[in-house]
Amino acid sequence: MDDTGDNIRGKAELALLTTQQMATADRIAIAQGTPGIALMERAGRVVADAVLDRAGAGRVVTLVCGPGNNGGDGFVAARLLREQGLTVRVVLPGGADGFAGDAAIALGRWAGPIEPMNTLRDGLGDVLVDAMFGAGLKRPLAGAFAEATKLINEAACPVIAVDIPSGVSGDTGLAEGVAVRADETVTFFRLKPGHLLQPGRALCGRLRLADIGIPADAALAAIGPAAFRNDLALWRQALPRHGADTHKFRRGAVAALAGGVAGVGAPRLGARAALRVGAGLATILCEPEALAAHAARGPDALMQRAVADRLALEAFLDDRRIAAVLAGPALGLGRRAEDLIRASIDWDRPAVFDADALTLLAGLSDGGARNLRGRKDARETVLTPHEGEFQRLFGKDALVTGEPSKLERARKAAAACGAVIVYKGADTVIAAPDGQAAINVTGSAALATAGSGDVLGGLIAGLLAQGMPAFEASCAAVWLHGLAGERLGLGLIADDLPEAIPPLLQDLVAG
Repeated sequence: MDDTGDNIRGKAELALLTTQQMATADRIAIAQGTPGIALMERAGRVVADAVLDRAGAGRVVTLVCGPGNNGGDGFVAARLLREQGLTVRVVLPGGADGFAGDAAIALGRWAGPIEPMNTLRDGLGDVLVDAMFGAGLKRPLAGAFAEATKLINEAACPVIAVDIPSGVSGDTGLAEGVAVRADETVTFFRLKPGHLLQPGRALCGRLRLADIGIPADAALAAIGPAAFRNDLALWRQALPRHGADTHKFRRGAVAALAGGVAGVGAPRLGARAALRVGAGLATILCEPEALAAHAARGPDALMQRAVADRLALEAFLDDRRIAAVLAGPALGLGRRAEDLIRASIDWDRPAVFDADALTLLAGLSDGGARNLRGRKDARETVLTPHEGEFQRLFGKDALVTGEPSKLERARKAAAACGAVIVYKGADTVIAAPDGQAAINVTGSAALATAGSGDVLGGLIAGLLAQGMPAFEASCAAVWLHGLAGERLGLGLIADDLPEAIPPLLQDLVAG
């Protein structure tokens, strides 16, 4: 069955919009005949529904509203909740003056009492709604709004934020001062980067995304989004598919560069992950004195071969059946390791640079990571830095590291070195040189364990070896890696992760 259309629609649903792009979507909806107040009424109804899921008739809900459209959504919700029999309190930290446009209309329709700020100290009721400021706020909360935020964060009741917790940037996820900590965030049409980037991701709590009638096809066609939530529709069509006549080399052979006896485990984790994600062959290329240590780890499916220097590596890679290189895990930082990295840069097939390889790249005196732009297959090159490695690689580039948004830092780094960047963390960002990017949504704290990153590098290499494009391979590997961590839970060790991948692949195949 051809599911291309479903994937196109699914990718559109994964789009992440900046605050400016979301404003464009609102304008398009209004231009096509939907009044702004109608959009506000629909948004307010979604907020009211979220409250009703937590509190029924007779309960007390407090809405803290700001001076703009976010506050207008709160007024609509307040009116609808009152109609449902709840006791509704509305507090305006900034006072009732200065409302205009649709927010003024919504305030007029509320037609109920406005309570002073000091009532927040007298108890907040059963549910509290933060409708002070939305995702477009570009300054720290101050004055009465900062005071209200502190009181909200001290509340013992559930907190629901409208659009995004007040104080959090919708574009970066950063909070330049105090910000609301919500149990749930209700937002509209499409998520924004700030919903998924830390610390915004943690401050949002559970996300509820609602359709309020914005014409998706017209809006997204005009906006042309290039950032997405990392999920199946983004890469499922590109997953490797093998026919009955396939064989191990057609499924892809991975060369995993390794160091000495002290680092036997890490490259084996990466190589095993490459096999578990579908590659047909994985060979450890280690220092000669480490060969016996690798052989003693068997019997298993991993091959091993001694590679003493660059010439030996180049001879091995001359075999056109080798489809991808994984360079970095426990490779070492000596002259041999640097020579192998330079050989991998000069090689003409896909490569993943991880761990020690990133430190070596950062230390190259003739351009560092920018050397990768000269690779014959630069578009199929992947770097997988965590924060410290990212700073080593790009810390001297003010255009990259001076950008406050992790999403934009990743994009600029990818453009600078011509490779896909997998910028790891609790909010892993995958960025391609052409500006396309994704923020991952799977994973758990259980993945913060030694060797976890080695497995991720191997998953990417295994998918590259099977012919999957670098951006899609990276997105798929990060998603699978995170989901495996979720399924295994606390107590997992990195050795568990490759073994958790086949059941996930079976689920994907089964749809």
